Amino acid sequence: MAKYEVNERAVEYAKKLIEARQYVLDSDWGAVQPGAEEQNKYLESHSWEEYGQWHLGLTVGAGAETKGRFAFGYGDLRRVHRTGLIACVYRAAEWRHKEVELAAHELLQLLDAKSA
Repeated sequence: MAKYEVNERAVEYAKKLIEARQYVLDSDWGAVQPGAEEQNKYLESHSWEEYGQWHLGLTVGAGAETKGRFAFGYGDLRRVHRTGLIACVYRAAEWRHKEVELAAHELLQLLDAKSA
């Protein structure tokens, strides 16, 4: 099983987006999460660093400029999605990636407090 580190840049970027109210509270994450085509299009005009900001996990040992380096996406490449954060919490908990789970949970709590 792959091992993941928390992507601190992504956590900080998500906090910034939440504070700026750049979020969606109710969405079908399965329908809105970016697919391979959307990700490729994003990478045509954005850096790998910018792409990485949309993923709470970094795959240990993966190449720096590969999609395999990044895991646990939480937004649609424009806004944070509450359902994306919930999916990150669930998937990280399911596979026992505790640090990523906790980072996603803290962001979810921040989003809920901000949007209340």
